Amino acid sequence: MVDLNCIKKDIQNIAHAISSALKIDVTIVDENLVRIAGTGSYVKNIGEQISDLSAFGIARHTGESFIIENPRIDDICKQCSMKGECSEWGEVCCPIMLGEHAVGVIGLIAFDEEQKGRMVENKKQLLDFVNRMSELISSKLKAEKKTVELKVEAKRLQTLLNNMDKAVVSVDSKGKIDRWNQKFIHAFKLDDGIEGKSIFDILDFIKIDEILDIRERQRSTNFIYKKGMYSFRGIYNINPIILEDNVEGFVFDFLDTRSIIKDFNEIATFEDNITFDDIVGNSREIQRVKEKAKIASVSSSTILITGDSGTGKELFARSIHNSSLRRGYPFIAINCAAIPEALLESELFGYEEGAFTGAKKGGKMGKFELADKGTIFLDEIGDMSLHLQAKLLRVLQERKIEKIGSDYNIPVDVRIIAATNKDLGRMVKLGEFRDDLYYRLNVIPINVPSLEDRKEDVPLLVENIINECSEKLLKNVRGIEPDALEVICEYSWPGNVRELQNVIEYSVNMNTSGKIALEDIPERILSGGTDEYGEGEKRANREEIRPLAKMEKDEIIKALDRFEQYKSGKEKAAKALGISRATLYRKIKEYGI
Repeated sequence: MVDLNCIKKDIQNIAHAISSALKIDVTIVDENLVRIAGTGSYVKNIGEQISDLSAFGIARHTGESFIIENPRIDDICKQCSMKGECSEWGEVCCPIMLGEHAVGVIGLIAFDEEQKGRMVENKKQLLDFVNRMSELISSKLKAEKKTVELKVEAKRLQTLLNNMDKAVVSVDSKGKIDRWNQKFIHAFKLDDGIEGKSIFDILDFIKIDEILDIRERQRSTNFIYKKGMYSFRGIYNINPIILEDNVEGFVFDFLDTRSIIKDFNEIATFEDNITFDDIVGNSREIQRVKEKAKIASVSSSTILITGDSGTGKELFARSIHNSSLRRGYPFIAINCAAIPEALLESELFGYEEGAFTGAKKGGKMGKFELADKGTIFLDEIGDMSLHLQAKLLRVLQERKIEKIGSDYNIPVDVRIIAATNKDLGRMVKLGEFRDDLYYRLNVIPINVPSLEDRKEDVPLLVENIINECSEKLLKNVRGIEPDALEVICEYSWPGNVRELQNVIEYSVNMNTSGKIALEDIPERILSGGTDEYGEGEKRANREEIRPLAKMEKDEIIKALDRFEQYKSGKEKAAKALGISRATLYRKIKEYGI
């Protein structure tokens, strides 16, 4: 707060000047009626509190100057608690005004008849003089206040600059640096003492002749900065400072390429060109799922996509988003299994500044905030902890999120699409997944079939993947030999489409003839391969003759696994196998399943 105490030295000098000119003792109080200056007998009383009922208090309240010629008798003195001890012969009180507010009072005190005579001899001139002294003090206070305000404004501006995510520097019209933030110092490995230095000397990629005629914001100029072994790439923007049609300087802001990519990945991690047409396949199974997903896309209800790993669950999620009314807003995908639980909460919901050790200054927006009006895809939802499941349930119920370290909720409008390759129904029974969250997520269930269940799509997928890989790898591969395609079609593909893509990319890389042949295919595929974890015995050679009992047992196990999650699973398995339920139970006992 700026008050008379800020210019106490000046006030004491003015008090001495008044006393020397008038040969009368002077004391000056602040707006709290505390003596802050004095001459003669009042020097020892500096710091003393004066009563609000005194003449000084009345001058402060009324904002008017006056002379007391008869202390103790004057009406002004009647309420004074010190009038019985008063030894004054006369007194002048003049308020120090700042606008309409009295910030202090100048007092002139006569202690003998001679001093009183000088005081009353020419009252008008005396009051005029004291009023001018009051105005002098007021002007000095105004100047001090302005100085403090400028300092505060400069500090506020510097704080604002230092809290920007970009490196920023300001220069005059000659390129001399006058202001910068700490990110600028850090980004370019500079010392703090750069004031007055030329920006063109410090950053040689900025040329004086390229900016002198700039009168509008120039965006996204690329640069490469090198200093010793340190270097980085980025872009900078130029903002001219124009006052009365004259360019008075420039403000530069800088972003390094890594920050640009990071921000883009966080805010715009969606591919707006993926549609259901990109999901390759003509089989009845895949067409049925695509039709169901298309219908679901026009809704805003939560979707749970299930299916084995590598079947294309995220492809369906993106297609649903891009066919929905939310397609103009973000699609943000996050893998719940790939991020540790401690980080996943802050990734999803964000945090406030100071929420925990290492929290970024200013806090961080979570993925739900970034996905507002759009879609968030929670892949591997089955790996989410019970603690986060509870927070996610609250988002689904209330459509609000609470950042870590925050005491308020933020409304969000986000559609949730979850996906998993786990049996959530079984996890609910085991207490590993919240049943209330499961029912909230499973409003529209979509099961993506495995490649084993749509083998007729393999040739079309192979052709499509060959074309994509050939273009990406700059190879001229035009197709696949019939015997090679036969091997690929007979393989069981436990890794589904993802595994098929991997094998075809390998084959395109190995091919030299322009058409994929048997010798281009990985050995594990030619030999029947191993299971998806690379463990266990090799699959039976495709020409091996298998006993009927073994084949029957394997098919029964497959059917039981397929329908395990259903309450009437054995009935469905029996129906799929084309046998009665009684026969199925007999076979289970017979084969020891």
